[in-house]
Amino acid sequence: MLTLAALEDATQDLRRFMAPTAFYSWPLLNDALGCEVFVKHENHAPTGSFKARCALNYLLRQRERHTRSTSFVAATRGNFGLGLAWAAKMLEQRAAIIVPQGTSKEVTGAIQSYGAFLIEHGQNFEEAHAFACQMAEDSNQVLSPGFDYDLVVGAATYAMEIFRAIKDLEVVYVPVGLGTGICGLISVRDLFGLKTKIVGVVAERADGCARSIEAGEYKRTTVANTFAEGICVRGPAKEAFALIRSGAERVIRVSDEEISEAIRLLYRTTHNASEGAAAAALAGLSKERASLQNKKAAFILCGQNMNRIWMSRVLQGDTPIP
Repeated sequence: MLTLAALEDATQDLRRFMAPTAFYSWPLLNDALGCEVFVKHENHAPTGSFKARCALNYLLRQRERHTRSTSFVAATRGNFGLGLAWAAKMLEQRAAIIVPQGTSKEVTGAIQSYGAFLIEHGQNFEEAHAFACQMAEDSNQVLSPGFDYDLVVGAATYAMEIFRAIKDLEVVYVPVGLGTGICGLISVRDLFGLKTKIVGVVAERADGCARSIEAGEYKRTTVANTFAEGICVRGPAKEAFALIRSGAERVIRVSDEEISEAIRLLYRTTHNASEGAAAAALAGLSKERASLQNKKAAFILCGQNMNRIWMSRVLQGDTPIP
């Protein structure tokens, strides 16, 4: 259970390395959606993603538990690896990041720019993760998890910034991958005793979380196939499911075409870049905008790190095929 003391401590620790991110309402976006919408700009965090908060809080807590310098290993498609590489540099730790072969040069270059040791291995995330597990065991390094309490607390710091800024939000839309972000939001909402509804958003072709909610039990899909890489998962972390099930208002699906349109809408009205996962949250809000008239809504712009080729195609009116 998240406590206010733990949240305040995490916030104070993170402030030494990063400032609070902006929380804006953009007039043109409001006009387009017909309601008052606030954007949590985690795309302005270090590395362009909320994962920087999560990784930094995780490494800070790890440093408290280990008296000697520690080396960390993580498998990633992008944002978590970027966050871990950046956080390790901030704390003068070592990090090895494993990415699948074919990961964009923009991502691999950014990870290496923070001084992390990069390895490309496997045809997909599952193979990269298996390699990372074996590497950590063989070399006595710490395997950094994709979902963990300390990661959730890191995400909860942005939730606190939201709920301390505006206490009468009707609803917040958040993309759901493994569940770190939505669990942080639910935990802080409940800690503050607010009535804000939290709606998770998944891609139609990576809808394990929605299926789990509908079935009332944990399920994973056999495949996940969406260009929104941050939510391209077969299901949430099993540890996250109980909190999502009890604390989320609902989990809705959006298509890749709706995600692409949301990227274009955001750029047109705010000139902010959005990756697919972040735009999914806006797509979900847009899908339900008829019920939000005269209400205050928000969504988490969780990151901006889409590769240049896909972004160019989206802005020209296309939808990338992963």
